[in-house]
Amino acid sequence: MSKRTRAKHKLDRRMGENIWGRPNSPVNKRSYGPGQHGQRRKGKMSDFGLQLRAKQKLKGYYGDVTEKQFRATYKDATRLKGDTGQNLIGLLERRLDMIVYRAKFAPTIFAARQIVSHGHIKVNGVKCNIASRRCDVGDVISLGDKAKEMALIIEAQSLPEREIPDYVSTEGNDSVTFTRVPSLDEVPYPVTMEPNLVVEFYSR
Repeated sequence: MSKRTRAKHKLDRRMGENIWGRPNSPVNKRSYGPGQHGQRRKGKMSDFGLQLRAKQKLKGYYGDVTEKQFRATYKDATRLKGDTGQNLIGLLERRLDMIVYRAKFAPTIFAARQIVSHGHIKVNGVKCNIASRRCDVGDVISLGDKAKEMALIIEAQSLPEREIPDYVSTEGNDSVTFTRVPSLDEVPYPVTMEPNLVVEFYSR
C-alpha cells in the first residue's frame, strides 16, 4: 500500500491551496507557505516550476500515488485516443480507491485506500483489496457486511462538504455503479487542476 509518510496538510501549505477542500486545512488560517521564509514575496515561477507544481498537486490529490505509478498512468494515457490530459484524469478517476471516495464511503482519499486495503470493498460482488485497481464502466462497487456498520463510513456518508458526482450512480447507502469515465469538467476538484501542464512536464 502506498502510504503518505509526510503530514498530509503540508502539501496544502506548500501549494497555498486547500487541495482536498477539507474544513480543517491550515490554509484556511495561514495562506502563506511553511517555514521561516514562507511569508516572503514570491518571485515569478518558471515554466518548469509551474509544470512541476501542477504535477505535484494532481499526484498529491490522489492520495500520494507513487511517482512510478503516476508516470505509468501518464504513459497509459498517451496510448489512448484523444486528449492526453483528459485521458489522464479519466484513468485516475477509475481507480477503486477514488470511486470509494467519490461514493462517500470514506471521509478522505487516504481513508478510502485503507478501507479497500483492509478488504471492506467488493467489486461486482467479489472482495477486492487492491486500491489502484482500474474499474470499468458498469462495475458495481459495494461495502462489505462489516463495513456497513463502521463509524468512519457512517460519518463519511453524512459529510455535507461534498456531493456524489453524476458519474457515480448510487444504489442505496451501500452500493454504487461507475456509470462513465468523467471529463475534467465533471470531476469535483476543490481547486483548479491543470493536467495539460502535467502532460507538458512529462513530455519534455
